[in-house]
Amino acid sequence: MSGDDSARVPRDVPVPTLRGRRWLLPSAVAADLDPDAERNGRSGRPRRTVRDWIVDFGCFLLAVGVGIAAANTLADDPNTPHALAVADQWGGALACAAVWLRRRWPLGLAVALIPVGLISTTSGGAGLVALFTLAVHRPFRYVAWIAGAQLALLPAYFLLRPDPDLSYPVALAVTVLLTSAVVGWGMFVRSKRQLMLSLRDRARRAETEAALRAEQAQQLARESIAREMHDVLAHRLTLLSVHAGALEFRPDAPREEVARAAGIIRESAHEALQDLREIIGVLRASDSDDGGRPQPTLAALDGLVAESRSAGMKVVLDNQVADPDAVPASVGRTAYRIAQEGLTNARKHAPGTEVTVSVRGAAGDGLTVSVVNPAPSGEVPSVPGSGQGLIGLRERATLAGGRLQHGDEGDGGFRVAAWLPWG
Repeated sequence: MSGDDSARVPRDVPVPTLRGRRWLLPSAVAADLDPDAERNGRSGRPRRTVRDWIVDFGCFLLAVGVGIAAANTLADDPNTPHALAVADQWGGALACAAVWLRRRWPLGLAVALIPVGLISTTSGGAGLVALFTLAVHRPFRYVAWIAGAQLALLPAYFLLRPDPDLSYPVALAVTVLLTSAVVGWGMFVRSKRQLMLSLRDRARRAETEAALRAEQAQQLARESIAREMHDVLAHRLTLLSVHAGALEFRPDAPREEVARAAGIIRESAHEALQDLREIIGVLRASDSDDGGRPQPTLAALDGLVAESRSAGMKVVLDNQVADPDAVPASVGRTAYRIAQEGLTNARKHAPGTEVTVSVRGAAGDGLTVSVVNPAPSGEVPSVPGSGQGLIGLRERATLAGGRLQHGDEGDGGFRVAAWLPWG
């Protein structure tokens, strides 16, 4: 559909459902829906489809039929001079031939047929076809000017060329109604085409938005997996680093202690590899719920503390939640990760200190989690870290609807405390 206000659609989304049926569509609509297949390499104009050829041939036959009927009327009218009848028929023949140009120059053809229609009765069919084409392919302001000019000239035309079969008022009224019907029909076809393109545009936009939403969901899932990877692997790898550092600084340690540290290193490495396999499996799987161990909740906090104690940490657990299983899974998982990251940081930066993990709360009041360690005594081994753990914890707490605070205590210790909504 040509015209300066025609509906336009995106060019980067394929339309597989219509490519096999382009011949059923007008060429302009098919070009908008599938421009690469419909553009001519030389002129850049849309190629005519089979439907276009059928419609154009039908319009040509209509114009010729109206012209022949008008020519027969002229032959039976003794008041029409022979020279005028010949000029009328030549003008009608040229107007009918010009119908084939209606798609390329709809406005120019409609303007050119206005003076031709004043001297040629046989061009009336071609004029109606040109007016209909203009209404389909151009905005209403052009149609209003052309149709208005034709209607304004009708009284003078029927005064100069009265109809032999109809009276002046009847001929004038019939012509006005016919012109109005042609304009209305053309505007209806134009609106229908614009509606079809608008619906196609909406469908394409919906597909694009769905793809963007899927991509965004995938990105969020990857970020969530990255946070899980940091929380899980940082805990395991810190054990490796601490015990490997102890073996490095104490090469003369008793054999039993060396064997115990080596066992912890081996077990932590095995657990880290297992966790890494599960995370990679989630990335490869189409559904992250298909495999892997279930995510930890608050009920798994006792196991985390026991694991830290087996690694040589001094941990005091103050869990005042009567029923950990009653805590919502998302809140319990966030509390578990906060405690896990707090123990990991304490093991890195305050080895040998007694760490206190406190959990308290109830439904309706929220859940409070805190991890506190005093200042370390003596030199602390340097353990590499990314510094992103606490940032990730704050983001977790915020996403859960809670808040998290961390900072140094007055005696040189460190405290991580969070409040999470519960019920």
